[in-house]
Amino acid sequence: MTTVEPIRSITDLKKVESVLAKQSQRNLLFFTIGTNCGLRISDILALNVGDVRGKTHIQIIEKKTGKFKKFPINAKLKPMFEKYTKNRKADEPLFKTIFQNRLERVAAYYIIRNACKEAGLQERVGTHTMRKTFGYHHYQKFKDVAMLQKIFNHSSPQITLRYIGIEQDQIDESYSNFIL
Repeated sequence: MTTVEPIRSITDLKKVESVLAKQSQRNLLFFTIGTNCGLRISDILALNVGDVRGKTHIQIIEKKTGKFKKFPINAKLKPMFEKYTKNRKADEPLFKTIFQNRLERVAAYYIIRNACKEAGLQERVGTHTMRKTFGYHHYQKFKDVAMLQKIFNHSSPQITLRYIGIEQDQIDESYSNFIL
């Protein structure tokens, strides 16, 4: 399995969002949740309509860790949820296939990979790209690795920095600025 990268450029992120918006409201929404909340794809796809409609916070038990997680729904996601969940049953999956089944991880992977390719991104991308993109931009904005470590439930700041690609960026910059 190859390591995926975050989308580091806001311009590139907007390009991917534009491609997904042309495909479907569903595809754009699950990508936007990933990049704005930092959830793993397994937690995104496990959401039901009732988990987000009319809520101020999303509350889940993380599938991987079994830990409780609660966070506010931001101003970008709130209207998207209102529009997307209108006239839907609370107990139905938030993201469904054309066959009305819950969208699965493999399908989400191909949606993201193809959208990134269409947007001209040649980087290594996958479902984890959304979570890493959230972390990368959260760190760039706040420079608070301790908070990001808590959000991701990582055991150390070094793991968090390596995970979001900051450690490699720092190594690259060090090499680029070192000439004998």
